[in-house]
Amino acid sequence: MSVLISPSILSIDFAALRENIEMLNESEADWIHLDVMDGVFVPNISFGFPVLQAVSRLATKPLDVHYMIVHPEHYIQQTAQLGAYLMTVHAETCTQLHSTIHQIHSAGMKAGVSINPASPLSMIEDVITEADVILIMSVNPGFGGQKFIESTYEKIRVLRQMIKERGANTLIEVDGGVQNITAPLLVEAGADVLVSGSYIFNAEDPKATIIALKEP
Repeated sequence: MSVLISPSILSIDFAALRENIEMLNESEADWIHLDVMDGVFVPNISFGFPVLQAVSRLATKPLDVHYMIVHPEHYIQQTAQLGAYLMTVHAETCTQLHSTIHQIHSAGMKAGVSINPASPLSMIEDVITEADVILIMSVNPGFGGQKFIESTYEKIRVLRQMIKERGANTLIEVDGGVQNITAPLLVEAGADVLVSGSYIFNAEDPKATIIALKEP
């Protein structure tokens, strides 16, 4: 399987939301990544359901909804009603992680579990066979355009081995600092899905940039 690309709209000009989503629809992007931040779990606020609903109406690509919020389990049904393909929650915010994954699946979505750079893989090892995606944050969540954390490569290698040992089909997604230099190294380490925001949307030709990321 070639690497999947999930552009994060956190970096777009929201005054041109329609144009940006239509560009992604026409591009080689596989998913559209939506970073929802609450200003509590992370030190920033991004957007909520009005924007998610607008993107849902415009997008033809699967929606990859990443909740960087406390109590994401409160929004499972609303997220499913958007037609989201994947709902990702942070292990750090879910005290009943197994139950949350089950609820996401019951609502008809794929379930993702994310951990921050400082969080150990031991936080998610018990749900590797239940989650569809493990999302590794390669920057501290809250803002786009941050510097990539180099220890991410080894974290991915270890996670890939953990998945293999369990005979699971869980995908590894990486979010933060993904660009032309880090992308091939992330794929080599074992990443399946790359999230990229500012690198794509600040490029002169975003569609060509997406294609280049897919062929690291």
